[in-house]
This record gives sequence, structure tokens and C-alpha cells, in this order.
Amino acid sequence: MSLSLRVSFSTLALSATAFFASAAPLAAQAPTPLPSQEDPRIHDMVAASSAERIERDIRQLVAFGTRHTMSDTLSTTRGIGAARRWIFAEFERISATCGGCLEVQYINGIEKGSPTGRIREDINIVNVVAVLRGSAEPNRYVLLAGDIDSRVTDVMNAKDSSPGANDNASGIAALLEAARILSKHKPNASIAFAALSGEEQGLFGGDIVAKHAKANNWRIDAVINNDMIGNIAGIDGVIENTKARVFAPGLAADTPASELRRILTNGGELDTPSRQLARYIDKVADRYFPNLDVEIIYRLDRYGRGGHHTPFFNNGFNAAVRLMESHEDYNKQHQDIRTERGIAYGDVIEGVNFPYAASITALDAATLLSLAWAPAAPDSVRIQGSVRPSPSFRWVASKSPDVIGYRIYWRKPSEVNWTNSRFVGNVTQFTLPNVIIDNYFFGVAAVGKNGQESLVAFPR
Repeated sequence: MSLSLRVSFSTLALSATAFFASAAPLAAQAPTPLPSQEDPRIHDMVAASSAERIERDIRQLVAFGTRHTMSDTLSTTRGIGAARRWIFAEFERISATCGGCLEVQYINGIEKGSPTGRIREDINIVNVVAVLRGSAEPNRYVLLAGDIDSRVTDVMNAKDSSPGANDNASGIAALLEAARILSKHKPNASIAFAALSGEEQGLFGGDIVAKHAKANNWRIDAVINNDMIGNIAGIDGVIENTKARVFAPGLAADTPASELRRILTNGGELDTPSRQLARYIDKVADRYFPNLDVEIIYRLDRYGRGGHHTPFFNNGFNAAVRLMESHEDYNKQHQDIRTERGIAYGDVIEGVNFPYAASITALDAATLLSLAWAPAAPDSVRIQGSVRPSPSFRWVASKSPDVIGYRIYWRKPSEVNWTNSRFVGNVTQFTLPNVIIDNYFFGVAAVGKNGQESLVAFPR
């Protein structure tokens, strides 16, 4: 749980420090009436997520028999070709209800075959991407991803039935339902819905779309990968429909040695962009979902496993996380459909809880729209405060047009989420009185005129 602490500006005095020769006068720090951080439109949107529509979409995807990356691409009823054409058509149907608000396209690339790899022959990896274009910042994006493909025990078996009901028809159904919900709104930044192929064969689809985004100069603020959001019965016997996990990676593999030395001295390994995104999702859940709690896990993915947020992270889109169910049943993942010794194996539709999937879909939608309505985060946040009673901050103003000011956050090192905050007005430097720098971690977020906030930017 995160708690926002508002402090009366009139009761605190600003500390002048040598850090800022041109610090703003006290009068400039007068409190400004703020819109509420709680948006009733998002409550309405959460209520709109439909378990019935999600069930319908999952059943349709299961009906294609198999969606293996190397399965049939020509049939109209079976295989990954039929599945991706249906997804494309469904996005277009959604777009037709909002006057053509979605830009739907295929983004594809050829993956070379290898005698020892999971792709034996050259294959065209085809992804379906729909974009709800932002009205104020069309080249700033938040992206929701899910996987089209499915598999059985043998990862190379493209023939046998592989329903993939939870892994990951549930994620694709979430994409479609989130698009239906969000298409009724006009975001400031663009929202992309990416149905990706080739996940089970090597995360190929995500890499293709991430490279497309880089080549086209997409400024991606956040990537949320939905991968298995429908199971509530864990292999450990736990039944859980009130929690979700967010896997949030730390430092990128190419982090330079100079940055590693700085982090060793000043901290920040728990404050990477992905972990700020995880905290943001948790804050949205706390605010709008009384019966859905988010557990943040400081790891790229499950132990020894992977997901389609990873290629975005590896391509420099560092705010990338995996959102999924809290308890998995491994007997229902990557399995031939069979019963052995009284145990039923296989990823069949009976293993999906549709109301739970609808809740996580609503969390997707609420987070995406909160970010798309919010300004971009401030840039180049810096902090000083060694052997001083009050830390001083400065930053480069957000480039978004509707910023009304900035909020400084801080927390004890033992806390997962931000526990304290102060709105400091529309300034680019501020001294926070009597909060010892050595005892806390800090960050700065931009606040929009509608009350929505950006991700928190950690001082670098």
C-alpha cells in the first residue's frame, strides 16, 4: 500500500543551499489547488471490464486448435495464421465502433532457421499491433503486450492440438478487452496493443516490434506484458483470486561500469524504470481495486523462464514488466493434453477463471490510461544533500503540454512503495526541509492538470 502525505506549504520554511544560486523565492512555493488523484472515469472503466467478453475471446482462440508459431498459416479455421487474422479483424471491429480510432497493422520480420534452434526453417513472424493515437503527444506510447502462440510438451510440435487457453489466450483476450474499454476515451499519449508471435520459440515477436519502435522513434514510457492472467488454482494447492504479480527487472545487462559504481555509492538498483512502473501499477491497484493486491517481484521473470517484456527491456525500453496471476499450475503449461495417475495435464479452458482475468484486464486498462493521461516524467533529476539537513533537487521540465507541477516522493530504504510525498509547484528545483538524504530514497513525478501523475524519476 502506498500513502500520499500532503504537507501544508505554510508550515514549512525553505532551506537555502549553495546547490541553487537562483532558488525560487518563498512566494513562488505557495500551494496551488490540485485536482484529485482519484479519477471517477477510471472507476467506471474498471467496472466495464467484461468476464463474458473475455471468455468469448478465449474460446475463439482455443478453437483454432493450435497457435504454434510454425503451424498452418493458410487455413481459415486452424493454426496461427487464422488466429492472427481473427485478432486483426477483431481490432478493426473495435475500431469501427469508435469511428476508426485504432490504427491496426501487421508488423513482421523473417526469423532465420537453425538446425539446433527452435526455428528449423526461415519463418515469417507476424505480429498484430493496434494503436489508439494520442491527441497531445502522439509519439509518446504506453504499450500492452500479449502472446498469440501456444505449444504442447514438445516445443517443436506444430501439429497436435495446443489450446493455450491460459498461456496465452488469456493475455490476448485482455488486449482486446482493454482496447474495447480504452477506445471510448481520448488519451494524451498513444496506447499500443501488441499481439506478439514467436514467444515460445524465442521471444521473436517482441524483438521485432521493439526494433520497429526504435526505428520509428517511439518514446515508450511503459511496457506491460500480460502472460497468463487467468489461473487461480496453484499447483501448491492455493486458491487465489485477489492478488497479481508484477515481475520488474533491475539493471540492464549493458549498464556501464561508471553507472554501476554510482549505484554502489548512491543506490538505485531497486529504483530502475521497470520497478517504478511496478510501483505505479501497485498504486493504481490500491486506488481503484479494493479486492486486487499487487505483489512486486524484483526479477526479470519467473526463475529460469522468460516473457515478451524482455526484448523491449533489452532494446532499451527499460520500463517493462510482466503482469500475471499469483499462483501457477505447471501441469497446465506446455503440456500434451492427457491424464496420468489421476492428474489432468494441458492448458484447457476449464483452467481459466474469467472474472479474475477481467480484473487483471481492468488493472491493465486503468494503468495504461492513467499513464496516457499523465505527463511524461521529468528528465535528468539530480539530488544533493551530503552532510546537509535538507536535500536539494533539480530536474529538466517534462516536455508534456499540460504539466501543473511536480511531486517529490521519498521512502525509507526498507519500504517497497513510496510512503511520503509533497507537491512543490511548477518549478524545476526545490529544497526539501529537514528530510535527511542518508535515511531515504527519493524521486520526482510530473503532475498533469487532470491530477494524473507520470512515473517517478529516480535521481541519476
